[in-house]
Amino acid sequence: MRVKKPLIDLFVAAAMLFPVAALAQTSSINAFSPYTMYGIGELNTPGTLPMRSMGGIGVAMRSSGAVNLLNPAAYSVAPQKTFLFSFGLEGQNYYNAQHLDGVSKSTAYNTFNFHDIAFQMPLARKLGLGFSLTPYSSTGYRIRGEHAFDASDPVWGNVGRVGYSYAGEGDITEVKLGVGWEPFKNFSVGVALQYYWGDIDRSFAMAPTSTVGDGTFLTLTGTDNYSVSSVKGQVGIQWNLVKTQRRILTFGAAYDFGGDLRPTVTKTITGNDSFSSQIKGDTAHLDLCLPRQLQAGFFYQTSRWTVGIDYVYQGWGSRNALTEFTGVTAVGVEPFEVAYTDTHTIKAGVEIVPNRSDVRHFLKRMAYRAGVRYGDYNQTFGGQRLSQFAVTCGVGVPVKLWAVSGIDVGFEYGRRGYNVSERIGLVRQQYFKFAVGFSLFAGNENLEYWFMRPKYD
Repeated sequence: MRVKKPLIDLFVAAAMLFPVAALAQTSSINAFSPYTMYGIGELNTPGTLPMRSMGGIGVAMRSSGAVNLLNPAAYSVAPQKTFLFSFGLEGQNYYNAQHLDGVSKSTAYNTFNFHDIAFQMPLARKLGLGFSLTPYSSTGYRIRGEHAFDASDPVWGNVGRVGYSYAGEGDITEVKLGVGWEPFKNFSVGVALQYYWGDIDRSFAMAPTSTVGDGTFLTLTGTDNYSVSSVKGQVGIQWNLVKTQRRILTFGAAYDFGGDLRPTVTKTITGNDSFSSQIKGDTAHLDLCLPRQLQAGFFYQTSRWTVGIDYVYQGWGSRNALTEFTGVTAVGVEPFEVAYTDTHTIKAGVEIVPNRSDVRHFLKRMAYRAGVRYGDYNQTFGGQRLSQFAVTCGVGVPVKLWAVSGIDVGFEYGRRGYNVSERIGLVRQQYFKFAVGFSLFAGNENLEYWFMRPKYD
């Protein structure tokens, strides 16, 4: 048994990129944002890298050469005797800035981790199976502050300076298994089961420094552990409105049922006395739900052009009544109420391949992608919505002529909170993402075989 050269080339390229990944990784934190202090953290953009490079579209995407992580109805397109595998890595640079009371502060941080592992394969004619493992949300922050000076405050009057530090990290991962079926020509349906699990650890410490009082004061350390385990379902459809030899126009929609997340929360507060006494310790279930989600979009394909647009609605606010309050760092500043809210997001993207069959010009066989995404953050601060947007681009490099297997590279630049941050003193956040994806296709449509036994030695 021998391995075909395209597969060798692909793995050699992957091996060259892993040292770069190791240098970029700074810790186990996969997000770095003060907004992840609440709830389950920052939601990751779903989809394989080709779709994320086009703004994150894909609910209507229907292709035998790309795994669709958004709509299980797309699994029915898997050709007989084929297998498609996808793997992606993603690095991020976060830059957070805040201007409050005439003082500007900023911080930057790098993260790196895998983004998705997925495969797609046929079960029977017009019946396909899909599987994916992706991070659903990430939490990561490091915040320090001091109790604001106020001569009338009893803390300052009796104790003095008090410093606070907050930290958190963790992830929630989604495992998805679904099937897609084409019962009628040009019309497919799909169902999927999604399982969510993970842990989020949050901690805080209060350290008084006696400047006006007598004696010593106890430093308190608190830890919260959120343990998640939940199952929900998804259904989807895809309908080819136009399908000719020159062009295809597809409508797609998917609905997530949502469900109770109810993470188990273990809270402890410990003092730094000689015995590290536990002052408080209890376990409860947090009343938190995953949202109902509706996605709908169109996907247009020709031999050169691919264009798509998606709309996504998530019912976070209608399912979650839980609210929290931010801390304060200045005299006279009221804490913000943090609450979940329903979100609306628009995505659009385009891909162009100048000439897939050009045997002389390699650059003309590459795929060039770009996209944009605009919507709301899923939490409000003091009743204020936070807008967020991203612009994306990327390229797809085939491993050989007419090949489906390839290497994808993608970039994304995004911003959050700029619409209200200056007015109410919140953090302005911008980020930059760099991602690498690998797709391996095994099948006879493009004479791509990962393993083969030669007929003649």
